[in-house]
Amino acid sequence: MTLEPIKFLLVDDTEENLVALEALLRRDGLELLKARSGSEALELLLVHDVALAILDVQMPEMNGFELAELMRGSERTRHVPIIFLTAGARDPQRVFKGYEAGAVDFLFKPIDPHVLRSKADVFFQLHQQKIELASNLRMNEMFVGILGHDLRNPLGAIVTGAQLLERHVTEEMPLRTLRRMVSSAERMRDMIEQLLDLTRARLAGGLGFVRARRPCDVLELVARAADELRGAAGDRRVSVSASGDARSAGDSTRLLQVFSNLLSNALHHGTAGTPVSVTVVGLETEIVIEVRNSGVIPGDLLPRIFDPFRGSRASSASQGLGLGLYISQQIIAAHDGTITVESSPETGTAFKVRLPKAAAVERPRTQGARRILVVEDDESIRETLREAFEDEGYEIETACNGQEALDILTDGSPHPDVAILDLVMPILDGNRLYQAMQADPALSEIPVIVSTSSPSRAPKGVLIVAKPVNLDRLLEAVADLWRER
Repeated sequence: MTLEPIKFLLVDDTEENLVALEALLRRDGLELLKARSGSEALELLLVHDVALAILDVQMPEMNGFELAELMRGSERTRHVPIIFLTAGARDPQRVFKGYEAGAVDFLFKPIDPHVLRSKADVFFQLHQQKIELASNLRMNEMFVGILGHDLRNPLGAIVTGAQLLERHVTEEMPLRTLRRMVSSAERMRDMIEQLLDLTRARLAGGLGFVRARRPCDVLELVARAADELRGAAGDRRVSVSASGDARSAGDSTRLLQVFSNLLSNALHHGTAGTPVSVTVVGLETEIVIEVRNSGVIPGDLLPRIFDPFRGSRASSASQGLGLGLYISQQIIAAHDGTITVESSPETGTAFKVRLPKAAAVERPRTQGARRILVVEDDESIRETLREAFEDEGYEIETACNGQEALDILTDGSPHPDVAILDLVMPILDGNRLYQAMQADPALSEIPVIVSTSSPSRAPKGVLIVAKPVNLDRLLEAVADLWRER
């Protein structure tokens, strides 16, 4: 795999200085971007992600300090390290102003070549390590997702086979064995689903956690979760009380998953024989759901209770992977809500969920067929977008790579009104698919939206929706393109 070069930004109003800096810093794997002014530098920063910015302080129109302040004010560039260069006097106040503006270093001209090169090398190596770490993390999470996905089919065959045998086995001992096998397999299935949810959260930005926002009654979902768990509660009583209007909009299946998880945890970890209470309060702008028991979360575990794979002091270590609360937090965040926890010996433990009292998103529906092509190699994202667009009244076709999409576009069927492309895909990636579309006069007329976590890699002239994808923003972008056609 060919790695993209690491980019440094050089800003100086004197061409000779830029040439000298370029000659000093040039090496394999490094791309040097040059700007003669602050405004030109800002234009480059809108397109390129840089590992270091080396700024001259004294420039007309916009000096280096002013450019640094603008960089610090933008989410895209606020973390870019800055080294200031100046030919001015060694004024301590000036140096302090540079560090105050966000500099990591302040060097005076004439520059010692060895000093500047060694300092630049530090950031070059740090960025290389950051890229390698991110790549390794992504590969690990992709492996977890693929492993979880591929394990479901053989596990399903085991469960089905065991259930089939149950029908024909009459002796008590082998029947108990079969039932234990089914129970264990179902727990394995739950763990696999948690691994897949972890991958969705890390790689897909949680997109799969809200398939569609439809009207739902939060109290009804909480009551349903409580009813399903009462049979396994033993001597624990589960009470549900409510006040106010608890209607909202969201993914009912996912919200039920959250409430079931919180209630299951409260029953499993609370003090034996004590009740679990759930309150649902509908306020003017939000719905507050509180699940409380008499148990206490250890003080050292409380700050990381929502972390994935956290350690646990529970007596039964085989209950799961430690992903339930993390996934619940991701689901609530995908619904624009929050989940918090408080725990003390005096008051017990209370998990509090806050959900906005939002109506379902209504968008103007246009008469006639509206065709969308989604090109995405991640199955969970692809199917989520399919359901979301179909729910909005679109006709949708999907492809899992660029070559499959190109085959669809050239098979003689009506062209889509909008194409949504992922960039990183097997066989034919998004950039090459876009180039192929632009080379065909008929396909070049199709509006394209690129969904990517690296906007700087997207082809010019396309609308970019950054990953993690905000579903409402993507739907609105498609609706806007439709209205313009």
